[in-house]
Amino acid sequence: MVPINPAGRPFIGIFAAATLGLFMVAEPLGWIGVVLTLWCACFFRDPDRVTPTRGGLVICPADGVVQLIDKAVPPPELDMGDGARPRVCVFMNVFNVHVNRVPMDGEITKISYRPGRFFNASLDKASEFNERMSIRMTTSENHDIAFVQIAGLVARRIKCDVVEGQKVNAGERFGLIRFGSRVDVYLPEGIEPMVCVGQSTVAAETVLADVRVPEAVRAGEVR
Repeated sequence: MVPINPAGRPFIGIFAAATLGLFMVAEPLGWIGVVLTLWCACFFRDPDRVTPTRGGLVICPADGVVQLIDKAVPPPELDMGDGARPRVCVFMNVFNVHVNRVPMDGEITKISYRPGRFFNASLDKASEFNERMSIRMTTSENHDIAFVQIAGLVARRIKCDVVEGQKVNAGERFGLIRFGSRVDVYLPEGIEPMVCVGQSTVAAETVLADVRVPEAVRAGEVR
């Protein structure tokens, strides 16, 4: 029995009520409702995770797959300048855990919500045009990083539970995106990711980078 995130309980209740109505209409429809209700409960599952606690580690904020690694300018609303930074994009499908986690210890210095489109979150243009919640933080080791929740093709609601000035720890829950989405992480300049495109990630557990250990870009292959 995996814990359910409180944000999901109203949706599960709606699915369950609709299922009862479907049973009253026709039993086969009711069983379809049961399957959908179980899927909804699965979507909002919120398991505990074991987070590495050594300083300097950038922890992945989302379950999913590394869709893209490149260099890009952080969202302009975060006022982080025009310089391109290493960026890791993690795509979450509708079967992943969608609770998002803080990547490093530090303080939230800026939060900005921007409405937008709902392109497929796996597309690169999603980071520019889609609805997003952008978060900037100063880490306990005085690095500036950013992480951005991006709505996807099915997602229609971004939930962010942190506020500006809040002290946070790596691995803490900070929000979720409902029904398919993406999270981008902007690393400090000169820090290369320790993951590869196509690699599966686990929120609060997978190490994306280490700001204390400069190293070359990692390569990977399917085996």
